[in-house]
Amino acid sequence: MTAPIDILKKYFGYPAFRPLQLEIIEAVLAGKDTMALLPTGGGKSVCYQIPALCKPGICLVITPLIALMKDQAMQLRRRNISALTIHSGMAFFEVKKTLQQATTDTYKFLFVSPERLQTRLFREFLPGMPINLVAIDEAHCISQWGYDFRPPYLKIADLREELTDVPFLALTASATPEVQKDICAKLAMENPAIFTQSFARSNLSFSGFESPHKLNKLLEILNKVPGTGLVYCRNRRLTKDISTWLQQQGISASAYHAGLSSEERNLRQTAWIQSATRVMVCTNAFGMGIDKPDVRTVVHMGPPDNLEDYYQEAGRAGRDGKKAFAVLLYSPDDLKTIETSVEKKYPPVEVIQKVYQAIANYLQLPIYSGEGMYFDFDLSRFCESYKIDPVTTVNALQTLAGEGYISFNESVFLPARLGFSATKDYLYQFQQEQPGLEPLTKALLRTYEGIFDNEVNINEKSLARILRSTPETVGKQLQTLVFYQVVKYLPQKDTPQLFFPYNRIPADQVLIPAKAYAAGKARHLSRVREMIRYSFGKGCRSLMMQHYFGEKEETPCGKCDYCLSQKKQEITKHAQLLSWIKAAQPLFNKGTLEGDDLRNSLQLTRYQMEQLTDLALREEVWSVEEDGRLRLNKG
Repeated sequence: MTAPIDILKKYFGYPAFRPLQLEIIEAVLAGKDTMALLPTGGGKSVCYQIPALCKPGICLVITPLIALMKDQAMQLRRRNISALTIHSGMAFFEVKKTLQQATTDTYKFLFVSPERLQTRLFREFLPGMPINLVAIDEAHCISQWGYDFRPPYLKIADLREELTDVPFLALTASATPEVQKDICAKLAMENPAIFTQSFARSNLSFSGFESPHKLNKLLEILNKVPGTGLVYCRNRRLTKDISTWLQQQGISASAYHAGLSSEERNLRQTAWIQSATRVMVCTNAFGMGIDKPDVRTVVHMGPPDNLEDYYQEAGRAGRDGKKAFAVLLYSPDDLKTIETSVEKKYPPVEVIQKVYQAIANYLQLPIYSGEGMYFDFDLSRFCESYKIDPVTTVNALQTLAGEGYISFNESVFLPARLGFSATKDYLYQFQQEQPGLEPLTKALLRTYEGIFDNEVNINEKSLARILRSTPETVGKQLQTLVFYQVVKYLPQKDTPQLFFPYNRIPADQVLIPAKAYAAGKARHLSRVREMIRYSFGKGCRSLMMQHYFGEKEETPCGKCDYCLSQKKQEITKHAQLLSWIKAAQPLFNKGTLEGDDLRNSLQLTRYQMEQLTDLALREEVWSVEEDGRLRLNKG
C-alpha cells in the first residue's frame, strides 16, 4: 500500500498534512468508522481522497449538491485521478453506463446524491462495485437536530447491508455536540473514531457593527483591506444594487445569485476566482466547494439565520493562513427580521397543502401523475398568479422537499436530451425526402453512442461546430425533426426546476409530522437567538463561536472587535491611573498619607482609589507602612 504522504505529494503537491488530516486518514485505513469535523478550509476532501487512493477499489462519495460534486470530480480529473458523477439531468442510458463503469477497476471515485442510493438501478449495480470507502460529505444533513436536515440521508445506513466490511467516513464543517452524536447514530457507527478540530481561526478577525449606513461602512472596510472580498446579502436584489454601487465607487465587483443563467454564473465565478473581479456580492448560493485561499474579507450585510451558516461563510476568508477579516454589519431591523422570519419559515400545514395544490394547478398536473418528471418553475410568476407570499412559498417548497414530495432547485442545469422515435426504415425514407436535414441526423448517430435506442444528453453547440452551423440553426432543425416524429427532443433547461420523485397526490394527503415539525421550529428559533446574541457581541466573538460548537476554551482571541475594544479600554484606564499617580506625588510632601485623605484630595471614588492603589503598589511607586499609611518611594 502506498504511504499517504507519498500520495499527498504526488497528486496534491503538498509537503505535509494539515492538523488532524493524517490521523483521520490512518483511522479510515485501519477500517474504522470515522467522523471528522474540520471547519471551513480545514481540508476535508483530502481525508477521503487519500485513503481511497491508497487501496484498490472505488470510493463512494455522497454529497448533496450537484455543483459541489461536479467541482470535486473536476479537480480530481485535473490531477489525473479518475472520477465519475451521477446527478439529476442525466438520461437513464448515461446513468446505467456510469454505474457499469463504477463496477470496473478503472475508476477511483463515484459521486452521487443521497437520493440516488435508493433507486432500483443503483441497488442493482451496488453488489458489483469494488467500494473501499463510503464518504458522506456535509454529514450534518443527516441529523434532524442540524440546520439543513435532508430525509434521504437517513437511508445511507442501509448501505451497510451490502457493504458489511467497508468503513464509513462522515465529514462536516459545522456541527454542535448534539448533531455530532446524532450523525454517528444515524449512520449506525459502532465505536467510531471522532476527530474535531478547534473552531478557532488564529488568522481571522471577527467583527460586528451596528450600522445605519452599511454601504459607507462596507466601502470603508474594502478601502482599508486590499485584496479579494465576498459580500453576502439576504436577497438577489441587494446583490445587484450593491455590486452596481461598488462599481460606481471604483471597486471591481460582480453579483451572483441562483437566478442567473448557468453560463453567467460560471463566467462570474471564474472571473472572481482568477481575481479579475475583486469583490463578489452574493447570496448564500455562492461559495460551497469553492477553494480560493486568498480571500481577505468576508462582509455580511445582515445576519444569516444561524451561526452554522455564518461560520461557514465567514470562514471562506483567509484559507491561506494569512490575516483576514470577517465583518457582520447589522441593524435592529435586521435582527427583528430574522426572528420574525421563523413564523414564515414554518408556515401552518394548511398553507403548505395550499401551496402544493397551487403547484399542481400551475403545472396542470393531474392527480397520480408526474413521477420522475421535471417542470420549469417561475417562482415570481407563480406567487403573482396565486397571490402567495414569496418567502412563505419558498419555505413551503423546502418543507415539501424535506418530506420527499418534491425537489426544488433554483440553479439547476439540465442538458438537452434526445432519442430517436423513428424506425430505421422511416429514418432512411425521411433522409431521402429531406436531404437538408440528413447531415444533422448522421451527426447525431455518429456522435452519440446508443442514441438510436436510448435517450442521451446532447450538446447543441458541439453539433453546431460539427455541422459548421450555429446553435440557433441546429435548435430549429431539431424541432423540425420532432415535428416529423423522427426524434424526441427536450431542449437544454437553465431555469428553476421542480422535480416530482413520486406521482402527485391530493393536497389533503400531504402529511407533515406535527411533533417533528414543532421541534424543528423550536430548534430554528433557538439558533436564530444565538445569532442575535452573537451580533450584539457582548464577549469575545471567537469564544462565543467556540462555545456554541461545544469547545471549552476560555482564552479570548485578542483580535475580534470586542477584544480590541477591551484592550483600548485597558490602555485608556492605565493612562488615567498613571495621571493620578503623577497628581498624587506633590501630596506626599510630609512623607506619608492616609488613603482616605489622598482619595478626597484627588476626588476619586472608592473603586477608583482601589484601582490606583493596586497599580501604584504593583509598580512599587508607593509602599504601605505598618500603620497602614501610604509612602511615596524614592527613585
